[in-house]
Order: sequence, then C-alpha cells, then structure tokens
Amino acid sequence: MNKLWFSFFFWILIASINHAQERPNIIYINIDDLGWTDLSCYGSSYYETPNIDRLATMGLKFTNAYASASNCAPSRASLLSGLYSPRHGIYTVNSSKRGLSKHRKLIPTPNTTILNDSIITIAEVLKKEGYITASMGKWHLGKNPTSQGFDINIGGTHTGHPKSYFSPYKNKALKDGPKGEYLTDRLTNEAISFLNQHKNTPFFLYMTYYTVHTPIRGKKELIKKYQQQQTSKSHNNPTYAAMIEAMDTNIGRLLNTIKTLKLNHKTIIVFTSDNGGLYSVSEQTPLRAGKGAYYEGGIRVPLIIRWDNKIKPNSVSKTPVNNIDFYPTFLNITKTPHSNLTLDGLDLTPILFNKGKIKKRALFWHFPIYLQAAGGYNKDTGRDPLFRTRPGSVVRLGKWKLHHYFEDNEVELYNLKKDISEHNNLALKRSKKALKLLRLLDQWRNNTKAPIPTLLNPEYQNLN
Repeated sequence: MNKLWFSFFFWILIASINHAQERPNIIYINIDDLGWTDLSCYGSSYYETPNIDRLATMGLKFTNAYASASNCAPSRASLLSGLYSPRHGIYTVNSSKRGLSKHRKLIPTPNTTILNDSIITIAEVLKKEGYITASMGKWHLGKNPTSQGFDINIGGTHTGHPKSYFSPYKNKALKDGPKGEYLTDRLTNEAISFLNQHKNTPFFLYMTYYTVHTPIRGKKELIKKYQQQQTSKSHNNPTYAAMIEAMDTNIGRLLNTIKTLKLNHKTIIVFTSDNGGLYSVSEQTPLRAGKGAYYEGGIRVPLIIRWDNKIKPNSVSKTPVNNIDFYPTFLNITKTPHSNLTLDGLDLTPILFNKGKIKKRALFWHFPIYLQAAGGYNKDTGRDPLFRTRPGSVVRLGKWKLHHYFEDNEVELYNLKKDISEHNNLALKRSKKALKLLRLLDQWRNNTKAPIPTLLNPEYQNLN
C-alpha cells in the first residue's frame, strides 16, 4: 500500500514538473508614448530601430493594434485587468476636470487614479500558478505593484514620468547608479539580472520602460548623430530620435540575453506601446492627432509578438486587436483555468499560431471626461483647439469607426480602409451605418455600466 501511495505521488510530482516546463515565460515590453509610426519597420525614415525590426522578422507584426485608452494610466489598468475602462473607473491621470472650467460644458465623471486591489490582475493569476512576476519601470496605478501580484518591483511608483533620465534618478523605488547612468540602460541591466536569476523558473516580466515619455532627454552623442541626419516632415526631433535608438539598443540587449540563456523557444515576447505618440514630439501621419485623442493617432500602436517555433516568422496580421486581449491570451498559453473571471478581451492564439481567425467583434473606447490640449492650445489636427478629447465614446467594427460626443450629441463616421486619416466624415451620407454603430455603442455602454455625464457646468461659457 505504501509503495502504491509513493508511486502515485511520484507521478503527480513528475506531471507537475512537466506542466511547469511546458508553460512559457512571458516578457511584455511596454514602451511609454511610442507612436504607431515611430519605428523603421512601421515606416519611419528618420528613427533607427534595427533590433525591433529584427524582432518583427522573427515574429508577427500587427498593423491594426490598439491601446484600450489614449493615455497611460487607463491603458495600463485595462491591460493588467483585462477590462474596459468603465469596469475599473480609470480614465486619465489625476483629475477628470482638465482644462479651464469655463470651457467645459458638462461636469465630467469623477476619475479613479488607483487600480483597486479587488481587481484580479494577470500578474496575480500567474503568480498563483507558480510564475515569478516582476514589474520593471513605470507603474502609475498606485504606490507599488507588489499589491497587484508582482513579486519584484524595480522603479515603479505612482509617478507617471521620470524626474530624471540620468542618475541620480530621484526615484524611491530605484537605487541611484553611477552619476550620469541612463535610465533605459539601467532598467535593462535589472531585467538581464532577473533573467539570469530566474532562467529555470517560469516568469512574467512586465518590462515597462519610462521611455519615450517626456521629459524628452537623450544621450548627447546620439542627439549629435541625429542632428546631422536628414529629417522627415513628421519625424524631426533629434533628441526624441536619440531616445528611440537607446530604447532599440536595449531591446537588442534583452533579445541577446534570451538567446544566450537559450530561452527563446520557451519565451513569448510582446512589444507594444501604451498609447499613441505625443503629437508635439512625433507626428503620426497619416494618422490623425496623437496621444490623448481618440482619433487613430492617439490609440493605434505598434505591436510585435515573437515566440520561436510557435509563431511564424516575418508574418503580418491586419486583424484589429486591443491590449485587453493579452489577459485571456496569456491564460490560454499558460493553460490556466479562468472560468470565474470577467474578461472583456479575446484570446489571440488562433492568430498567433496561424490556426484560424478570432470572431468578428467591435472594439470600444469610453472617455466621459476632459483632457486639455498640450501647451494650452491644440495643434494636433484634432477636433477641438482647446481639448485633445472632450467627453465621448468610440466604436470600431471592421473598417468602420464611429465617434460619439456627449456635449452636442454629434457623431463622426469614418471608413478606415479608405480614410485612415479620419478626415471624411460620412455620418450624414451613411446615416444607417452610423445609427447601427451608435446602437451597438449604446448596448455596450449599458452592459458595462459606462457613466455618461449629463449635468451642465454652470461656469461654462459658450465661445461660439
């Protein structure tokens, strides 16, 4: 009898070990404010990104990938929770009352600034499954990511941008390095140390660089290099170009480490951005507007996914996807049960493994608040000179995209296949299509209990 019990537990142990070995490591690289056109593999002739270009040739590049919000905090909250913004209540950074009160027609929905601990993040789920979880770089969803499932936190606080890109960093979650050490280099050093330490254990590395967020600061030698190179109409900032190259070099260091440690066949690597590029720094032509807006320039982002021997190299997908899709995708590839979780995204493995398509679905965005123009006056080709975004919602279904604004109940309808720049409003010409999408949007807002501001602001002054 004792021999039978011993044999039983022995085989359970072996099965458990084999299961752990089957589960892939996950590296999620989140660049802050990197625009859709800010890589040479996405069309830039000024920025140099040979390592990220190499990553694209090794994996799958998406051309219709989206962030779930047009600025950092709500996008990161949705990524980690797998939920659309109305379910967690984070819509922006700090207050929802952005811009001058006299310019706001409605009283905006109050904003939540911290991801509630009651929300089960993907890190918490993976940690329970035996993964070592690490957050390196920007956090921005509370005081510390260790309350949300991360074993390790390096550099993550509630702050949304670095006080300095050069040591001393003035970051309570990151020890200073040698004077003048560059932050992007330092975070990669920490990541490489982590990879070496945990190469034999399943891990989830949330590699969330502060770069290329403001303040725009680069290495002097790289700035000098780009000052001497020919710019393009949309990309012409040598300091930003220097930040892009430093980021790319460090991505190369990570890729080389993964190869050296022989982890490339059991590690899925996701490279993307949390929202569109900042228009004043890097225009996203042909996309309209930039960070903070819900035109394509504010929400469409680069996305590259690599997993050697699993994902076909040098492949491209035109399927619209959203960063809320990573939660169910990671659950699937790690064979993690999740029947008790509410998730808004879809599992992307049929696309990743070239085994079919995901079901056709609409993508939604909701922004019941205000976000003032950068610098006080909008120059980003948006709808409004005073705000990057006024309260409203957006839906994309197939080639069609509809914007609905709450202040005036106006709608804009665009055919993205023919008009990626969103300049030809077809709402009147294709009124039946607009109405169909508006009803779909209403149904989604009802299902998610999305708040719609209706109270008028008594301080509002109509400038028209």
